[in-house]
Amino acid sequence: MSKLRIILADDHGVLRAGLRALLDAQADMQVVGEAETAEAAVQLARDVEADLALVDVRMPGGGLAAAQHMKRVCPHLAVLILSQYDDPAYLQQALAAGASGYALKRAAGQELLQGIRAIARGEVHLDPAMARVLVEESWGPRQPAADTTAQPLSEREGQVLRLVALGHTTQQIAEQLFLSVRTVETYKLRGMEKLGLRGRAALVRYALEHGLLEGEPRE
Repeated sequence: MSKLRIILADDHGVLRAGLRALLDAQADMQVVGEAETAEAAVQLARDVEADLALVDVRMPGGGLAAAQHMKRVCPHLAVLILSQYDDPAYLQQALAAGASGYALKRAAGQELLQGIRAIARGEVHLDPAMARVLVEESWGPRQPAADTTAQPLSEREGQVLRLVALGHTTQQIAEQLFLSVRTVETYKLRGMEKLGLRGRAALVRYALEHGLLEGEPRE
């Protein structure tokens, strides 16, 4: 039986080691390369014969950008995005980038293995939690689009909103930018008001649409 040849693209060494042990223990899977950055992942797709790539959405250089470039240089390569975010905005962007699936990092090992095998069969895999989120998103109230005539953000407001969209807590942002928690909240509220956004989901959509979260790996 031929094995699925898999690339692991994630900047967390411990997680990669755990994934590699899980995948290599399967009779039908084999890890053929690892990468810590988007640029390295794209190069790996060029250099090795692989059937599928597991790509972290938050890796340096941007997992979504990596997925898009990997599909460009290796069209037959199936991509499964790994993420800690159960936000439909990330899922939509992942599929738009050419990914065949979206799995949450908290998912059980067997769920991930089932997803990998489904993608290898040419199917699309969504984490069950994401399927529920999509249903709620489809039937729930729609957020209004961001105000295109909004006042421009200050540099600090932009920094704070980007970190909020990336999932950082107010305390973490305060420590990173050497600000007080209260000041961070002020920048956050002021920036959201300027953009006409309500809630983190709307902010993530705005950040993704305007390229604020992902870098572009070099060709």
